[in-house]
Amino acid sequence: MEGKLIIFSAPSGAGKTTIVKYLLAKHPEKISFSISASTRVPREGEVNGKDYYFISQEEFLHRIAKKEFIEFEEVYSGTFYGTLRSEVERIWATGKHVIFDIDVEGGLHLKRKFGEQALAIFVQPPSLEVLEERLRGRGTDSEEKLQERITKAQKELQYADRFDVILNNDDLNKACATAEQLMVDFLSEKNN
Repeated sequence: MEGKLIIFSAPSGAGKTTIVKYLLAKHPEKISFSISASTRVPREGEVNGKDYYFISQEEFLHRIAKKEFIEFEEVYSGTFYGTLRSEVERIWATGKHVIFDIDVEGGLHLKRKFGEQALAIFVQPPSLEVLEERLRGRGTDSEEKLQERITKAQKELQYADRFDVILNNDDLNKACATAEQLMVDFLSEKNN
């Protein structure tokens, strides 16, 4: 069975992960989270095979060569992220739809690849200033890494209009409710 894909993309710190976790908690019977592969080092509390598939750069490049990724990108210098084809097939085999929490370029790539089978939602932060506050509030990045994320966010915000929907996240409860309605409506549509 091939299901649908619900893609949440946004700059780091916009709230996409929080929204995706909310949807997964409310609809575990309908959707399952696509676990991305990454070459980055796990953050404290992250679990391999739950948060990401943490693999070496060498293995990542080997899997690219074997065409095992639906999409991949070198998000930051030397740090790769990607979606394994086997991950999407694993979820569809359970009869569920796939939900993604993915960077902007990865989200656009998936939308291009899957077309009407995918709903691409861009989570819009209230402002770049709020985004920077959220990133600083995490306390997980060096100043250099923060500046890299902020520069990347400025670029990514320019891609918002390429998504099916722009979801404003200036009120998290409202954003979660809107995201839920968008997802439910999309999943109830019949494929043409």
